[in-house]
Amino acid sequence: MSVIDFHSHILPGMDDGSRDVNTSLEMLSISQAQGVDQIIATSHFYAEKERVDSFLQRRQSAYEELMAARTELVPKIYLGAEVYFFTGISQAEATAQLCIEGTNLMLLEMPFTTWSSSVIDEVQTLIQKRGMRIIIAHLERYLHIPGNKPWIDRLLNLPVIVQINAGSLLDWRTRGSLVKMFKNGTARLLGSDCHSVHRRPPDLADGRAVLEKKLGNDILQQIDQLGEELLHYENI
Repeated sequence: MSVIDFHSHILPGMDDGSRDVNTSLEMLSISQAQGVDQIIATSHFYAEKERVDSFLQRRQSAYEELMAARTELVPKIYLGAEVYFFTGISQAEATAQLCIEGTNLMLLEMPFTTWSSSVIDEVQTLIQKRGMRIIIAHLERYLHIPGNKPWIDRLLNLPVIVQINAGSLLDWRTRGSLVKMFKNGTARLLGSDCHSVHRRPPDLADGRAVLEKKLGNDILQQIDQLGEELLHYENI
């Protein structure tokens, strides 16, 4: 089975991630050395800053520039986006184009403020009426927002897929609770959320090592199997 990094800022010049092609190539080399077979390029998308069509054009240009410079084709790159939640997202038809290529999967970054019923309702609409499969980016970042627990509970009652950042598993302050989330099935995917070579570098292998040590190799097989199914069998 393939090892898949579901969250990265690998494309050059797109956001606060890789600043240029050389940085992207170094990041890809690090990921390859860690055994990553496929990586999802999830550049930030902010609806208040940019139209979808403009984002897609920039993303394609960045991807083509990077591919022209590559000599190794592993990890394979899939194009996607880390879509920051905005009011009306469930009604915006163009957002479907921000799903990971070839799938109905959207990596959704939730608000960094206390959520509300309307926020959860919009996520539910994306799933039930728009037919999208929603991956919640780095759920651990929202857990300690004051007043957010009941809304997180409501979110997790929806058929969302929770992604955790590998780096969060390296922090002793959060490791235990996140390992428990993988153990009980709340969390199901890992991403590096890598931004550069030195600041927030690719670290998927480190997070996988923590999970393997705490929960055994079976948890890695479950993560890898789900990843392959999501990318290649969008209607599961």
